[in-house]
Amino acid sequence: MPQTLCCVPGCAKRGGHAWPADPGLSKKWEQAIRRDQWKPTKNTVVCQAHFTADSYVTETRFGTSPQRKQLKQGVVPHVFVWTKETTPESAKREERARKRIKRFHPMPAYVPDISHEVTVFTEKEPTKDKIPTLIASQTKTMSVSTQTPNNPPMPIERFTHNDEAIHHLTGLESYEKFIFVLNTLGPAAYSLNYRWRNCQLVSVPNQFFMTLIKLRHHRANYDLALMFDISEFSVANIVITWINFMYHQWKELNIWATRDLVSYFMPSDFAKKFPTTRIILDGMECPVQKPTCPLAQQATFSTYKNKNTAKVVVGASPGGLVTHNPPAYGGSTSDRQLVERSGLMKACNRGDSIMVDKGMSVQDLFAPNDILVNIPTFLKKGNQFHSKTLAKDRKIASKRVHIERIIGLAKTYKILTTPLNATESVLASEIIFICFMLCNFRTCIVSANA
Repeated sequence: MPQTLCCVPGCAKRGGHAWPADPGLSKKWEQAIRRDQWKPTKNTVVCQAHFTADSYVTETRFGTSPQRKQLKQGVVPHVFVWTKETTPESAKREERARKRIKRFHPMPAYVPDISHEVTVFTEKEPTKDKIPTLIASQTKTMSVSTQTPNNPPMPIERFTHNDEAIHHLTGLESYEKFIFVLNTLGPAAYSLNYRWRNCQLVSVPNQFFMTLIKLRHHRANYDLALMFDISEFSVANIVITWINFMYHQWKELNIWATRDLVSYFMPSDFAKKFPTTRIILDGMECPVQKPTCPLAQQATFSTYKNKNTAKVVVGASPGGLVTHNPPAYGGSTSDRQLVERSGLMKACNRGDSIMVDKGMSVQDLFAPNDILVNIPTFLKKGNQFHSKTLAKDRKIASKRVHIERIIGLAKTYKILTTPLNATESVLASEIIFICFMLCNFRTCIVSANA
C-alpha cells in the first residue's frame, strides 16, 4: 500500500510520523506547518525531513539503541523551506547570486533608519558668545524618525523610465506596454486565490513582474527570492498562481481570427501568391527533465530531438498573429496526431487553405472539408524536381518561414529552451500558451509587404 504524502506545503516526500493525538501538541504542529483553513486527519503524517537528529530518542530506558526512530515527547517539526539554517555552502551560493544581481542590476544606495533628536537654531550664524543663550532660550528640539519603505531591491517602479531594462527583463518593449498587458488580466489580478497561502509582501505589479522574469530568463527561485526580498516558497507560490491565472484569463479570449480579419491584415505579397491562406502551422518542442516514471519517460521522449520534450503545434495568421495554440503533449506524439486532436479541421471554412511543413502530412484530414493544404512536394521518383515544382516550393517556403520566426520570438522566453522541472512540466501547456500570447502583445515581426 503506498505511503501517505507529507502534509507540509511544498514537500513531496511520503511516509513519516503520525499526527499527535494530544490537542495541545496538535495545535503546535498546525501552527508550525503553516497551512491555512486546514485540519489534520487520522491519516495525516509529517516526514522525517522536518525534524533534526536531536528530535529523536537516542537511548531506550534499558540503555539500548531504539529499533526504529521515535520522536521525543513534545517535539514540534521545525525544519521547513522558510526556516532552514544557513550553511556555509548556502551562504556562498547566496553571495554569488548577490554579486550577479549587483553586476547586472546595481542596487540603489542603502538609506539607514534614523531616529534621533535634531537641534535647530532659529538665528542665522550665531556668534560664540550667543551660543549658550541660544541653547537655553532660542533652540527647538524635535524628534525626527526617517524610515525607508520595505520595498524589494528590484521593484517594477524602478524601471518606469528604463524601457531597455523592461525589454531585457520581461520581453515587453516598454513600461507602458507592461501596464497594458497587466490591465488585460482585469481586476481579478488584485483578488487572487493563491496556490498555498495569500501573499501580501509583494504588490500585484511586482508579482506580475516576477512571473515575466521567470518566463523570460527561467531564473531559479532562489535568485528571484533575493531580487524581491522574499522566501523561495513565496516565489513558487506566486509564480505557479500567476501562470495558472494568466492562462485561464487569456484562454477565455477567442484568438481564432475570422476570414475577413485575416484577409485585411494579410501582407501584400502573401495576398498575391496565397490569398486563401487562413493559418500557417508548425510544430515546436520544449525540453523537460527526464521523468522518474518509465511510462512518462516513454511518452515524452522525442526521437527527433533525442531527449524528453513537450510538443505542441502552433498556428499563426499570415499577418503574424498567433491564432492557434492547443494543449501540449508528450514528445513521442506525432505532428499528425497533434493536428487531429486540435480540432483545426472544424475551425477552418470551406475554401480556406493552410500552410504546413513537409513532415506534416495531413491532407486527408482537411480534404473532406474542402480545405487546401499547401505543403512542399515530396520527391517520389527521379532524383530532382521539375522547375515549376521547385518554384512553387520556394514560394511556399518563403511564406512559411514567418511561423518559424514567430516561434523563434517565443523562444526568447528562455523557459521554452531550458528543461522544465517536474513542477513546470505539469504546467507545460499553460507556459507555452502564455509565451505565445505575450508574443501577440509585442510589435509584429511580419512586415506589411512580406
